Amino acid sequence: MKIALSGYGKMGKIIEKIALDRKHEVVLTIDHNNLHDFTAENLQNVAADVVIEFSNPHAVLDNIQVCFEAGVPVIVGTTGWYDHLAELKEICEETDNTMLYASNFSVGVNIFFHVNKVLARLMNNYPYYEVQVEEIHHTQKLDAPSGTAITIAEGIINSLDGKSEWKNVLTDGHDVAGEVVKNNQLLIESLRVENVPGTHTVMYDSEVDSIEIKHTAHNRNGFALGAVLAAEWVQDKKGFYSAQDMFRFDL
Repeated sequence: MKIALSGYGKMGKIIEKIALDRKHEVVLTIDHNNLHDFTAENLQNVAADVVIEFSNPHAVLDNIQVCFEAGVPVIVGTTGWYDHLAELKEICEETDNTMLYASNFSVGVNIFFHVNKVLARLMNNYPYYEVQVEEIHHTQKLDAPSGTAITIAEGIINSLDGKSEWKNVLTDGHDVAGEVVKNNQLLIESLRVENVPGTHTVMYDSEVDSIEIKHTAHNRNGFALGAVLAAEWVQDKKGFYSAQDMFRFDL
């Protein structure tokens, strides 16, 4: 499989290593030094089978359009653009293209997403617990809350009665107890700490005890492997997909 990488920073380089280890070929890499090279013509000239997009929220929409123009499937790991999700889904399907997006491609995180929804459904029977989400990332992360935290929050909102929207608070570690959160709101607390790849915690708290589930990433390798697995999965497929289509859990 011939892979083009849109975004060749830390994540892009890890994706490249994993792709090469899995006997794929990286035929084009794009970073801030050669943005002008990311064109439909170049993607066709290098015969790219797929583009893995990990650039930034400001460039991602234009980059996806370039992939559609070239007719090359695109795997999107960049977050911060989900307001345009319905629009891109329509364009993808109308132009007979292929796109798969995820807030997080890690196998472990996607297992966590599933467990989170199962737990939220169970907690409908115990309404005296109050739920909150916490996410911690490195200080270079551009968006808050993280795309992963939003997916976790949406999983809770869609599964737990009484929560219909989320509210984000970006903190420096100070106590958020004074934050005004409506009963229907799910609080997402975001912290930025040096050299943290990503930690996400869901907490259910009552007067008598607390229940927590947590995912802690030790490095970026899990995200990168999942992106390469997604690139392999979309081959010979047409349409608009999310990671939920790739990761299926029967329980």
